[in-house]
Amino acid sequence: MSGRLTFQHEIEKLNVELIKMGALIEEAIENVIIAFKKQDHTLAKEIIKKDREIDDMEKAIEGHCLSLILRQQPVAKDLRIVSTALKMVTDMERIGDHASDIASIILKIDADHVFEIVEHIPEMASLAKKMVNGAIESFVKGDTELTKKIIEIDDKLDALFKKVKSEVIEILKKSNDLCDMCVDFLMIAKYFERIGDHAENICEWVEFNETGEYKNIRIL
Repeated sequence: MSGRLTFQHEIEKLNVELIKMGALIEEAIENVIIAFKKQDHTLAKEIIKKDREIDDMEKAIEGHCLSLILRQQPVAKDLRIVSTALKMVTDMERIGDHASDIASIILKIDADHVFEIVEHIPEMASLAKKMVNGAIESFVKGDTELTKKIIEIDDKLDALFKKVKSEVIEILKKSNDLCDMCVDFLMIAKYFERIGDHAENICEWVEFNETGEYKNIRIL
């Protein structure tokens, strides 16, 4: 097999690895929402456990990328592909971490119907999930139009986080007994907001991969 064909084969393997890692973080977000709704501690523990698999995949993909750079010395479009992969895995790993962080908080909360106590957290969860799913889909399809739509959602997520903060303040005004729980709610909301930020980052790197531009600045 020629050097060029070998490189293309390695790039195909790299894409498969990224898609597999994407599927893992999509599953983590889906499961953490279910665990939060149902106060499912068994599922929460499983999310925390599987985060190690996401961490391992990040290290494996990083190793693959560095190996390609050292052995193949890619340029232009090929270098964009490898660079995009290196950047994407960092954001995907952080999404997995945040899902695990939310799962850890779920294990601490002891109350009924917690998913509905703060009205806008369920909506934040739904939007965060939509952003992650869309970001991974945009990478798989190389769809820069989809990335723009996903990035726009982040503003809605930020606005909802502000509403959650206001809701928590109102809850505390009524009862100081819920102080610890309100802190937990704020942390969960913040993690969903950060998941949106990382999904936006993935979209920006997809745009770079397809166009050579990052945040409308030509890089490669």
